[in-house]
Amino acid sequence: MVSPIPASWLGRPSPDVAPDLIGCTLVRQFPDGSQYRGLIVETEAYAPDDPACHAYRRRTARNEVMFASPGSCYVYLIYGMYHCINVVTDLDTVPSAVLIRALELDTLPPWLDEKQRRQPHRVAAGPGKLCRALKIDRTLNGITFISKAPLWLEPRSPQFEQLITTGQHQLVQTTRIGLTQGADIPWRWYLADCPAVSKKG
Repeated sequence: MVSPIPASWLGRPSPDVAPDLIGCTLVRQFPDGSQYRGLIVETEAYAPDDPACHAYRRRTARNEVMFASPGSCYVYLIYGMYHCINVVTDLDTVPSAVLIRALELDTLPPWLDEKQRRQPHRVAAGPGKLCRALKIDRTLNGITFISKAPLWLEPRSPQFEQLITTGQHQLVQTTRIGLTQGADIPWRWYLADCPAVSKKG
């Protein structure tokens, strides 16, 4: 039985946590006990002094969870239709988070339609896509990833760690996507040559 990633591991600045989350697993568990797992293959970091951070200007009802303890789950809605899931990092009261941008799912949920099933690697290739695939929405905002329900994070497997160490898996560091401010900050990481990444380069 793999233990969830502890809050102490997440209690670091988001630019340190974001690349380390590549290769970790996001687990989504439903009330009936069914689970769906996704390998994290793309992340973005957001920090207090970052103009693209939701908490850059002030503390609000929307970004309140970013000030919570590391390991909290921050879910927000964009364009009125897409949810995005973030892992709160750093110290308590320091607004810092890592956006999970893409997952490689090991099993496709049964509610996905036939069109999605034709490209299984693209089902969770983007923050909105992965939330839709795993039914993640604002009802999960504020929970923690530490307890084993309904979301948790598991560390990299020894096999994945070995592939990183030997250079068989490589991480690409580049700028974040879709921003008007802080667009030049290179705080996006993804697993090279992975078909589930939302966008290369």
